[in-house]
Amino acid sequence: MLEINHLTKTYKGSNVKAIDDINITIEEGDIYGFIGPNGSGKSTTIKCITGIHNYEAGEIIFNGQNIKKDPIKTKSQIAYIPDNPDLYEHLSGIQYIDFVANIYNVGSAKNELIHKYATLFNIEKDLASSIKTYSHGMKQKVAIIAALVHSPKLLILDEPFVGLDPKATHDLKQVMKELCTQGCMIFFSSHVLEVVEKFCNKIAIIKNGKIIASGLTEEVKGNESLEDKFMELFEDEK
Repeated sequence: MLEINHLTKTYKGSNVKAIDDINITIEEGDIYGFIGPNGSGKSTTIKCITGIHNYEAGEIIFNGQNIKKDPIKTKSQIAYIPDNPDLYEHLSGIQYIDFVANIYNVGSAKNELIHKYATLFNIEKDLASSIKTYSHGMKQKVAIIAALVHSPKLLILDEPFVGLDPKATHDLKQVMKELCTQGCMIFFSSHVLEVVEKFCNKIAIIKNGKIIASGLTEEVKGNESLEDKFMELFEDEK
């Protein structure tokens, strides 16, 4: 379980809270959608969970452990895929994935997992090439494989489908569903509300650093589409 309790983050030199008293609970098997407009606090929240940003109030608990007290143990069970993969472009695709796998001490299953995902995402023949020659979509696929190779308990994705072709998008969704059946938790941010509505069992909607709605997807949207509910909430918040 991932518990975010009263999380607050203010950037230096500003009195504006990037995120303000956020509370979110994600359980094993959840595919949790996190939606909101640009600048609402989605990426800041994600970067606090992953340890990229510090925060001055609240706590983040992962499987009963405060992430600040044992960050290495926590990070060893988490994978993060940013919206714009920033890879070591002087390496080949396979060198980068192998490098990440070694950081996480992936054992004998490494080669099998790399082969499985590289074949699925149709990039196996390109892995020997330098990353600097890759398109955005190919870089995204390498970042995904590197994130999956250590079988994380929590997978965090920021706009994961940007740059992926329709088949790769479909395949990634299937992988995410498969991981959840094995007890993984998935937390992802997206602007594509139709995907979130169909794909996520739980959602949270954030505006100006505050959660304005959260819970089971069907309960949050009610009898409306998620897009209609989203627009209604933002009209009400004006």
